[in-house]
Amino acid sequence: MSRKPVVGVLALQGDVREHLATLPGLGAEAVTVRRPEELAGVDALVVPGGESTTMAKLAARSGLLGPLRDAVAGGLPVYGSCAGMVMLADRLLDAPADQVTVGGLDVTVRRNAFGRQVDSFESQVEVDGVAGGPVHAVFIRAPWVEQAGEGVQVLGRVVGGSADGRIVAVRQGNLVATSFHPELTGDRRVHALFVDIVRRHLAEQAGVDAGNERGTS
Repeated sequence: MSRKPVVGVLALQGDVREHLATLPGLGAEAVTVRRPEELAGVDALVVPGGESTTMAKLAARSGLLGPLRDAVAGGLPVYGSCAGMVMLADRLLDAPADQVTVGGLDVTVRRNAFGRQVDSFESQVEVDGVAGGPVHAVFIRAPWVEQAGEGVQVLGRVVGGSADGRIVAVRQGNLVATSFHPELTGDRRVHALFVDIVRRHLAEQAGVDAGNERGTS
């Protein structure tokens, strides 16, 4: 494709700045998304880490929740880190009864599965599709995937310790989610994987549009 993909970062709450700083180095244009009309202008979206209950409430209050759900259902590529994984999950455990999500990922996610803020830790995680060795992963009040549906590809699991085998990175179609925060480490490989998904999606769209034009000419 001849233009840079425009990747929005949901800027309601959380570590927005770090994602905005990471994406341009991968050939994407990074913009903030706070309103439905801004969402309509992006090719993809990043949902950052932060506080998922606050993020969900602000999305509903700003009128973004419905458009976010429609965009995901329509195939918009979305990457969620930590709280972003919670926001993309179809099902939650250990969540307030009134917490809502955007959904789209056929997973059951346990909020704060690794413990409280004081239990934050760093680890090495092998991520399928990411070359060059393990990703240095930062877990901060992180969730994990308790159960993944048949259409969900498990990209990474914890190795060793009390959380051995827990799922911390997944993909389903154009949706990617990680329990950890690659934007905090300077390792851009997870973001690069996502930007590649975005480029492929745009190329497929362009092919479909070209085919439709030939069919009507």
